[in-house]
Amino acid sequence: MKKIGLLLALLGALAACAVPADEATAALAPGRDARLTLYTSHKQAVYGPIVKEFQEETGIWVEVITGGTNELLERIAAEAEQPVCDVMFGGGVESLCAYESCFEPYACAGADRLREGLRPEGDAWTPFSSLPLVFIYNPKLVEPDQLTGWADLIDPRWKGKIAFADPTVSGSSYTAALTLLSCLPGDDWELLEQFAANLDGDILADSGDVVGAVANGSRYLGVTLEETALKGLGQGAEIAVFLPAEGTSAVPDGSALVAGAPHAENAKAFLEFVQSRDVQELVVSQFSRRSVRTDVHDPDSLPPVEELDVIDYDVHWAAGLKEEFTARWLALCGEERA
Repeated sequence: MKKIGLLLALLGALAACAVPADEATAALAPGRDARLTLYTSHKQAVYGPIVKEFQEETGIWVEVITGGTNELLERIAAEAEQPVCDVMFGGGVESLCAYESCFEPYACAGADRLREGLRPEGDAWTPFSSLPLVFIYNPKLVEPDQLTGWADLIDPRWKGKIAFADPTVSGSSYTAALTLLSCLPGDDWELLEQFAANLDGDILADSGDVVGAVANGSRYLGVTLEETALKGLGQGAEIAVFLPAEGTSAVPDGSALVAGAPHAENAKAFLEFVQSRDVQELVVSQFSRRSVRTDVHDPDSLPPVEELDVIDYDVHWAAGLKEEFTARWLALCGEERA
Protein backbone atom coordinates (compact mmCIF):
# COMPACT_ATOMS: atom_id res chain seq x y z
CA MET A 1 0.00 0.00 0.00
CA LYS A 2 2.87 2.34 0.85
CA LYS A 3 4.42 1.70 -2.58
CA ILE A 4 1.15 2.45 -4.31
CA GLY A 5 0.72 5.63 -2.29
CA LEU A 6 4.25 6.73 -3.16
CA LEU A 7 3.64 6.04 -6.87
CA LEU A 8 0.41 8.06 -6.87
CA ALA A 9 2.15 10.94 -5.13
CA LEU A 10 4.95 10.87 -7.73
CA LEU A 11 2.47 10.84 -10.65
CA GLY A 12 0.60 13.74 -9.07
CA ALA A 13 3.79 15.74 -8.78
CA LEU A 14 4.68 15.05 -12.43
CA ALA A 15 1.19 16.05 -13.55
CA ALA A 16 1.47 19.31 -11.63
CA CYS A 17 4.71 20.08 -13.48
CA ALA A 18 3.41 19.07 -16.94
CA VAL A 19 3.05 21.74 -19.64
CA PRO A 20 -0.05 21.63 -21.89
CA ALA A 21 0.69 20.33 -25.43
CA ASP A 22 0.00 23.65 -27.16
CA GLU A 23 2.21 25.55 -24.71
CA ALA A 24 4.97 22.96 -25.12
CA THR A 25 4.83 23.36 -28.91
CA ALA A 26 4.93 27.14 -28.63
CA ALA A 27 7.91 26.91 -26.29
CA LEU A 28 9.85 24.91 -28.89
CA ALA A 29 9.20 27.49 -31.63
CA PRO A 30 11.91 30.15 -32.15
CA GLY A 31 11.50 33.81 -31.25
CA ARG A 32 9.49 36.25 -33.32
CA ASP A 33 12.51 37.33 -35.36
CA ALA A 34 13.03 33.79 -36.69
CA ARG A 35 9.51 33.11 -37.94
CA LEU A 36 7.64 33.27 -41.23
CA THR A 37 3.95 32.82 -42.03
CA LEU A 38 3.35 31.42 -45.50
CA TYR A 39 0.00 31.23 -47.29
CA THR A 40 0.19 28.79 -50.20
CA SER A 41 -2.11 27.31 -52.82
CA HIS A 42 0.55 24.79 -53.84
CA LYS A 43 0.11 21.12 -53.10
CA GLN A 44 2.18 19.68 -50.25
CA ALA A 45 4.34 17.84 -52.80
CA VAL A 46 5.54 21.24 -54.06
CA TYR A 47 5.74 23.44 -50.97
CA GLY A 48 6.89 20.68 -48.58
CA PRO A 49 10.45 20.08 -49.87
CA ILE A 50 11.02 23.81 -50.42
CA VAL A 51 9.88 24.83 -46.94
CA LYS A 52 11.90 22.03 -45.35
CA GLU A 53 15.09 23.06 -47.13
CA PHE A 54 14.49 26.76 -46.38
CA GLN A 55 14.08 26.03 -42.67
CA GLU A 56 17.24 23.92 -42.59
CA GLU A 57 19.33 26.52 -44.43
CA THR A 58 18.12 29.62 -42.60
CA GLY A 59 16.89 28.45 -39.20
CA ILE A 60 13.66 30.36 -39.85
CA TRP A 61 10.56 28.54 -38.57
CA VAL A 62 7.76 28.50 -41.16
CA GLU A 63 4.06 28.27 -40.42
CA VAL A 64 2.24 27.07 -43.55
CA ILE A 65 -1.43 27.82 -44.17
CA THR A 66 -2.93 26.20 -47.27
CA GLY A 67 -6.02 26.88 -49.36
CA GLY A 68 -7.29 27.86 -52.79
CA THR A 69 -5.67 30.86 -54.48
CA ASN A 70 -8.76 33.07 -54.35
CA GLU A 71 -9.59 32.01 -50.80
CA LEU A 72 -6.14 32.94 -49.52
CA LEU A 73 -6.00 36.24 -51.42
CA GLU A 74 -9.37 37.25 -49.98
CA ARG A 75 -8.03 36.39 -46.53
CA ILE A 76 -4.95 38.57 -47.09
CA ALA A 77 -7.20 41.44 -48.19
CA ALA A 78 -9.40 41.01 -45.11
CA GLU A 79 -6.32 41.09 -42.87
CA ALA A 80 -4.83 44.18 -44.53
CA GLU A 81 -5.16 46.37 -41.42
CA GLN A 82 -3.35 43.79 -39.28
CA PRO A 83 -1.43 41.43 -41.60
CA VAL A 84 -0.87 37.85 -40.49
CA CYS A 85 0.70 36.48 -43.67
CA ASP A 86 4.24 37.36 -44.77
CA VAL A 87 4.35 35.71 -48.21
CA MET A 88 1.71 34.49 -50.64
CA PHE A 89 3.34 31.50 -52.33
CA GLY A 90 1.44 30.27 -55.39
CA GLY A 91 -1.39 31.34 -57.62
CA GLY A 92 -1.42 32.54 -61.23
CA VAL A 93 0.06 36.00 -61.47
CA GLU A 94 -3.16 37.47 -62.85
CA SER A 95 -4.74 36.54 -59.52
CA LEU A 96 -1.86 38.23 -57.68
CA CYS A 97 -2.26 41.30 -59.89
CA ALA A 98 -5.94 41.53 -58.94
CA TYR A 99 -4.82 41.97 -55.29
CA GLU A 100 -1.77 44.09 -56.08
CA SER A 101 -2.69 46.68 -53.43
CA CYS A 102 -2.14 44.00 -50.76
CA PHE A 103 1.51 43.48 -51.75
CA GLU A 104 4.79 45.34 -51.50
CA PRO A 105 7.09 45.35 -54.56
CA TYR A 106 10.31 43.39 -54.23
CA ALA A 107 13.00 42.56 -56.79
CA CYS A 108 15.08 39.47 -56.12
CA ALA A 109 18.85 39.63 -56.58
CA GLY A 110 18.58 37.31 -59.60
CA ALA A 111 15.80 39.22 -61.34
CA ASP A 112 18.09 40.01 -64.27
CA ARG A 113 18.27 36.27 -65.01
CA LEU A 114 14.51 35.88 -65.50
CA ARG A 115 13.30 34.73 -68.89
CA GLU A 116 11.94 37.34 -71.24
CA GLY A 117 8.46 38.57 -70.37
CA LEU A 118 8.39 37.01 -66.88
CA ARG A 119 9.54 39.96 -64.80
CA PRO A 120 6.57 42.19 -63.94
CA GLU A 121 6.72 45.93 -64.29
CA GLY A 122 7.31 47.38 -60.84
CA ASP A 123 8.22 43.96 -59.36
CA ALA A 124 4.81 43.59 -57.68
CA TRP A 125 5.35 39.81 -57.55
CA THR A 126 8.14 37.33 -58.27
CA PRO A 127 7.61 34.47 -60.74
CA PHE A 128 8.15 30.92 -59.50
CA SER A 129 7.57 28.66 -62.52
CA SER A 130 6.22 28.87 -66.06
CA LEU A 131 2.97 26.90 -66.53
CA PRO A 132 1.78 26.21 -70.08
CA LEU A 133 -1.78 24.97 -70.52
CA VAL A 134 -2.31 21.77 -72.51
CA PHE A 135 -5.23 19.61 -73.57
CA ILE A 136 -5.68 16.00 -72.53
CA TYR A 137 -8.03 13.33 -73.82
CA ASN A 138 -8.89 9.69 -73.23
CA PRO A 139 -7.34 7.72 -76.14
CA LYS A 140 -9.92 4.94 -75.73
CA LEU A 141 -12.75 7.38 -76.35
CA VAL A 142 -11.28 9.99 -78.70
CA GLU A 143 -9.15 9.81 -81.84
CA PRO A 144 -6.38 12.42 -82.09
CA ASP A 145 -7.66 13.78 -85.39
CA GLN A 146 -11.02 14.59 -83.78
CA LEU A 147 -9.50 17.43 -81.76
CA THR A 148 -7.97 20.79 -82.62
CA GLY A 149 -7.88 22.82 -79.41
CA TRP A 150 -9.78 25.71 -77.88
CA ALA A 151 -12.52 25.58 -80.50
CA ASP A 152 -13.45 22.11 -79.21
CA LEU A 153 -14.55 23.64 -75.92
CA ILE A 154 -17.49 25.34 -77.63
CA ASP A 155 -18.22 22.54 -80.12
CA PRO A 156 -21.63 20.96 -79.26
CA ARG A 157 -20.39 17.45 -80.06
CA TRP A 158 -18.37 17.57 -76.83
CA LYS A 159 -21.21 18.89 -74.69
CA GLY A 160 -21.06 17.41 -71.19
CA LYS A 161 -17.81 15.60 -72.02
CA ILE A 162 -15.29 18.29 -71.01
CA ALA A 163 -13.31 18.14 -67.77
CA PHE A 164 -13.04 21.66 -66.40
CA ALA A 165 -12.80 22.99 -62.85
CA ASP A 166 -14.63 26.00 -61.44
CA PRO A 167 -12.71 29.11 -62.63
CA THR A 168 -14.03 31.18 -59.71
CA VAL A 169 -12.11 28.85 -57.37
CA SER A 170 -9.22 27.48 -59.45
CA GLY A 171 -6.57 29.92 -60.65
CA SER A 172 -5.47 27.62 -63.49
CA SER A 173 -9.06 27.25 -64.70
CA TYR A 174 -9.47 31.02 -64.71
CA THR A 175 -6.33 31.26 -66.84
CA ALA A 176 -7.71 28.56 -69.15
CA ALA A 177 -11.04 30.37 -69.56
CA LEU A 178 -9.32 33.63 -70.45
CA THR A 179 -6.91 31.85 -72.78
CA LEU A 180 -9.97 30.53 -74.61
CA LEU A 181 -11.28 34.09 -74.93
CA SER A 182 -7.87 35.21 -76.20
CA CYS A 183 -7.47 32.45 -78.78
CA LEU A 184 -10.93 32.37 -80.39
CA PRO A 185 -12.52 35.09 -82.51
CA GLY A 186 -15.78 36.67 -81.41
CA ASP A 187 -17.29 38.54 -78.49
CA ASP A 188 -15.73 37.46 -75.18
CA TRP A 189 -18.97 37.12 -73.25
CA GLU A 190 -20.75 35.26 -76.04
CA LEU A 191 -17.82 32.82 -76.14
CA LEU A 192 -18.04 32.38 -72.38
CA GLU A 193 -21.76 31.70 -72.62
CA GLN A 194 -21.17 29.05 -75.30
CA PHE A 195 -18.46 27.43 -73.23
CA ALA A 196 -20.54 27.36 -70.04
CA ALA A 197 -23.44 25.82 -71.95
CA ASN A 198 -21.14 23.15 -73.39
CA LEU A 199 -20.07 22.09 -69.90
CA ASP A 200 -23.73 21.21 -69.34
CA GLY A 201 -23.51 21.76 -65.57
CA ASP A 202 -20.67 19.24 -65.13
CA ILE A 203 -18.14 21.52 -63.47
CA LEU A 204 -15.42 19.94 -61.35
CA ALA A 205 -14.76 21.31 -57.88
CA ASP A 206 -10.96 21.17 -58.12
CA SER A 207 -8.46 21.47 -60.97
CA GLY A 208 -6.73 18.40 -59.57
CA ASP A 209 -9.79 16.35 -60.63
CA VAL A 210 -9.36 17.02 -64.36
CA VAL A 211 -6.84 14.26 -65.10
CA GLY A 212 -8.79 11.65 -63.13
CA ALA A 213 -12.08 12.52 -64.83
CA VAL A 214 -10.55 12.10 -68.30
CA ALA A 215 -8.62 8.96 -67.32
CA ASN A 216 -11.70 7.20 -65.91
CA GLY A 217 -13.81 8.06 -68.95
CA SER A 218 -16.39 10.22 -67.20
CA ARG A 219 -15.07 13.05 -69.43
CA TYR A 220 -13.54 12.73 -72.87
CA LEU A 221 -11.20 15.72 -72.90
CA GLY A 222 -10.01 18.49 -70.61
CA VAL A 223 -7.68 21.42 -70.08
CA THR A 224 -4.96 21.33 -67.46
CA LEU A 225 -1.46 22.54 -66.69
CA GLU A 226 1.41 20.84 -68.48
CA GLU A 227 2.93 19.73 -65.15
CA THR A 228 -0.36 18.15 -64.02
CA ALA A 229 -0.72 16.23 -67.29
CA LEU A 230 2.86 14.98 -67.11
CA LYS A 231 2.44 13.83 -63.52
CA GLY A 232 -0.72 11.99 -64.55
CA LEU A 233 1.13 10.22 -67.35
CA GLY A 234 3.95 9.34 -64.98
CA GLN A 235 1.44 7.75 -62.61
CA GLY A 236 -0.05 5.65 -65.41
CA ALA A 237 -3.20 7.68 -66.11
CA GLU A 238 -5.06 6.66 -69.28
CA ILE A 239 -4.63 10.02 -71.02
CA ALA A 240 -2.88 11.55 -74.03
CA VAL A 241 -1.62 15.13 -74.30
CA PHE A 242 -1.83 17.54 -77.22
CA LEU A 243 -1.09 21.20 -77.84
CA PRO A 244 -3.97 23.37 -79.11
CA ALA A 245 -3.63 24.51 -82.71
CA GLU A 246 -4.57 28.09 -81.82
CA GLY A 247 -1.66 28.43 -79.39
CA THR A 248 -1.69 28.47 -75.60
CA SER A 249 -0.74 30.55 -72.59
CA ALA A 250 2.22 29.95 -70.30
CA VAL A 251 1.36 32.18 -67.37
CA PRO A 252 3.74 31.93 -64.44
CA ASP A 253 2.63 31.31 -60.91
CA GLY A 254 4.31 33.53 -58.40
CA SER A 255 5.04 34.69 -54.90
CA ALA A 256 4.44 38.09 -53.33
CA LEU A 257 5.54 40.01 -50.26
CA VAL A 258 2.53 41.05 -48.20
CA ALA A 259 2.41 44.78 -47.44
CA GLY A 260 3.13 45.32 -43.75
CA ALA A 261 4.35 41.73 -43.32
CA PRO A 262 5.13 41.02 -39.65
CA HIS A 263 8.40 39.30 -40.67
CA ALA A 264 9.34 41.25 -43.79
CA GLU A 265 13.06 40.40 -43.83
CA ASN A 266 12.35 36.69 -43.49
CA ALA A 267 9.76 37.01 -46.25
CA LYS A 268 12.36 38.56 -48.56
CA ALA A 269 14.76 35.74 -47.71
CA PHE A 270 12.09 33.21 -48.76
CA LEU A 271 11.45 35.03 -52.05
CA GLU A 272 15.19 34.99 -52.79
CA PHE A 273 15.30 31.29 -51.92
CA VAL A 274 12.49 30.16 -54.24
CA GLN A 275 13.98 32.08 -57.16
CA SER A 276 17.50 30.78 -56.52
CA ARG A 277 19.14 28.51 -59.05
CA ASP A 278 19.11 25.53 -56.66
CA VAL A 279 15.35 25.70 -56.12
CA GLN A 280 14.72 26.37 -59.80
CA GLU A 281 16.68 23.22 -60.62
CA LEU A 282 14.31 21.43 -58.23
CA VAL A 283 11.33 22.94 -60.07
CA VAL A 284 12.54 21.25 -63.26
CA SER A 285 13.79 17.92 -61.90
CA GLN A 286 11.05 17.08 -59.40
CA PHE A 287 7.95 19.09 -60.28
CA SER A 288 7.73 18.67 -64.10
CA ARG A 289 7.66 22.46 -64.41
CA ARG A 290 9.57 24.97 -66.49
CA SER A 291 11.99 27.28 -64.73
CA VAL A 292 11.70 31.06 -64.89
CA ARG A 293 15.50 31.47 -65.05
CA THR A 294 17.56 31.67 -68.24
CA ASP A 295 20.38 29.64 -66.67
CA VAL A 296 18.14 26.66 -65.81
CA HIS A 297 17.17 24.58 -68.82
CA ASP A 298 13.92 22.73 -69.39
CA PRO A 299 14.19 18.92 -69.35
CA ASP A 300 14.53 17.12 -72.67
CA SER A 301 11.20 15.37 -72.02
CA LEU A 302 9.32 18.65 -72.54
CA PRO A 303 8.65 20.09 -76.00
CA PRO A 304 10.73 23.17 -76.83
CA VAL A 305 8.97 26.37 -75.85
CA GLU A 306 8.84 27.33 -79.55
CA GLU A 307 6.49 24.40 -80.22
CA LEU A 308 4.01 25.67 -77.63
CA ASP A 309 3.13 28.71 -79.75
CA VAL A 310 2.71 30.82 -76.62
CA ILE A 311 0.26 33.70 -77.04
CA ASP A 312 0.73 37.22 -75.68
CA TYR A 313 -1.43 36.82 -72.57
CA ASP A 314 -2.04 40.16 -70.86
CA VAL A 315 -2.04 39.44 -67.12
CA HIS A 316 -3.25 42.96 -66.26
CA TRP A 317 -6.22 42.56 -68.63
CA ALA A 318 -6.95 39.19 -67.00
CA ALA A 319 -6.67 40.67 -63.51
CA GLY A 320 -8.93 43.59 -64.37
CA LEU A 321 -11.57 41.25 -65.82
CA LYS A 322 -11.76 38.99 -62.80
CA GLU A 323 -14.66 40.63 -60.98
CA GLU A 324 -16.89 40.89 -64.04
CA PHE A 325 -15.92 37.40 -65.18
CA THR A 326 -16.87 35.94 -61.79
CA ALA A 327 -20.26 37.68 -61.80
CA ARG A 328 -21.03 36.48 -65.33
CA TRP A 329 -19.83 32.93 -64.64
CA LEU A 330 -21.97 32.61 -61.54
CA ALA A 331 -24.97 33.95 -63.48
CA LEU A 332 -24.37 31.28 -66.14
CA CYS A 333 -23.45 28.35 -63.90
CA GLY A 334 -24.52 29.24 -60.37
CA GLU A 335 -23.06 26.93 -57.76
CA GLU A 336 -23.21 23.79 -59.89
CA ARG A 337 -20.48 21.20 -59.26
CA ALA A 338 -19.92 17.72 -60.62
